[in-house]
Amino acid sequence: MKADELRQQQECMNRIGHQFNNPDLLWQALTHRSYASAHNERLEFLGDGILNFLAAEALYARFPKQPEGVLTRMRARLVREETLAEFATELRLGDCLKLGSGELKSGGFRRASTIADAFEAVIAAIYLDAGTEATRNFVLRYLLPRFDTLEEVATEKDPKTRLQEWCQARNKALPQYELLKQTGEAHALVFTVSCQVTGFSPTQAMANSRRKAEQAAASLMLDVCEE
Repeated sequence: MKADELRQQQECMNRIGHQFNNPDLLWQALTHRSYASAHNERLEFLGDGILNFLAAEALYARFPKQPEGVLTRMRARLVREETLAEFATELRLGDCLKLGSGELKSGGFRRASTIADAFEAVIAAIYLDAGTEATRNFVLRYLLPRFDTLEEVATEKDPKTRLQEWCQARNKALPQYELLKQTGEAHALVFTVSCQVTGFSPTQAMANSRRKAEQAAASLMLDVCEE
């Protein structure tokens, strides 16, 4: 590895706050598929799962009185692309990315999806290099300051409630939900549900529970109704 690459790698490790025993893991985490075949997509997949687990663990401990639905919305707020891109920007990960010439010219080092994916890949790299506790320390450094902004999520109404109120305010019949099909093995069922509101084409959504599918279909219908 060239001296300038070694210097860049060390600068990235300093920003991340973790000195890698295996720096190749970090290098791969910062490699976009446009640059090389040994890119960061598998690490991104692993990092996404680890991030969701650590976010759920932290929220479960911090908000002991909140129900599952609220915790799910809180986690979604923490791990969405926009938030992860903000974390990556704080780390200046875009400056460390290895991109192909096309991606580089099109500003890939600033693209939210690209740097958010790199942040997840870095999480996986730390996990593979040093284990769960080091990864937890890294992730919580970014998640915990956002917890104070999550209180508002607890008061947000779910899509089915919002859609019902939208219909009532306009003297429309209440939304109707129909289970269209149920597929999969007993341990991995998938429910397909439709949502019907008078005057609009039905929406459909799939999820691993009927309740979640209804919520997702209601959310889609809200988008249609509020256009």
